[in-house]
Amino acid sequence: MTENQILNVTERAVRQNEGRGSMYVPEHFRESDTGKLLQTIREYGFGLLIISDADGIEANHVPFYLQPGAVAESPRLQCHLARANPAWRRIAEGAPVLAVFQGPDAYVSPSWYASKAETGRVVPTWNYLAVHVEGRARVIEEAAWLSRHVRDLTDRHEAGRAAPWSVDDAPQEYTDKLLRGIVGVEIEITRLTGKLKASQNQPDANRRGVKSGLTDEATDNAQAMAELLR
Repeated sequence: MTENQILNVTERAVRQNEGRGSMYVPEHFRESDTGKLLQTIREYGFGLLIISDADGIEANHVPFYLQPGAVAESPRLQCHLARANPAWRRIAEGAPVLAVFQGPDAYVSPSWYASKAETGRVVPTWNYLAVHVEGRARVIEEAAWLSRHVRDLTDRHEAGRAAPWSVDDAPQEYTDKLLRGIVGVEIEITRLTGKLKASQNQPDANRRGVKSGLTDEATDNAQAMAELLR
C-alpha cells in the first residue's frame, strides 16, 4: 500500500468519524493534515494505551508500530502487552481504547513577546504537539503475528545504526519463550485527532519572538518546537 493510499483511506475514516473527539481542540490549534499526524506517530512511537470500561481507566506505556493496511483498509497501530498484564483481557472483552502520542513540547516565556513591552498583558504558556488515535482493537495471540510484530518494531528502531541488532541475533528458543509471554494488540484507526499548539493565536511579532526564543534554548524539545512554528 502506497503512502498516498494510506493517507486517502485514513482521511476517509477520519471524515466518517468527525465529531468532538477525545481532547479539546480549538480550531486554530487543530492539526488536520493526516500525513503529518501519521508521521508524528512514527517519530514519537512510544505512547499511552488507555483502556476505559466498567472496571475503570488504565494507562499502559508501550512502544507502537504503525502498520500500513491492505488496499482500502486503514493503517493499524500495533503494540504488545505482557501476558501477565490483565489489560489485554479487558481489550478482548471489548473495552474501548485510546492511544496517545506526545510530540515536542516547550515552555513559552512571556519575555519573548513583543507585546510585553507594549502592554505588559502577557503570561507564560506551553506549546506542544499531541495526537490521539481511536479505533477498533483486537487481541492477537498467534505466534507468527507476534514474531512479525516484534521484528517490525525492532527493525524500525534499529534502522540507521552502525551495527543494527536483529531478532535473529538471539537464540530462537530464547525468543520463542519470550514471545509466549506477550500478547499483541492491533487497533484499526477510525479517528485521528491532532493538536498543534504553536502560538497560532499570537500576532506575528509575538510568534517571531517565540520562535527566536525557542531557537536559542539548548534543549531538543525547544529546537523541535521552534521548527513547528509557522
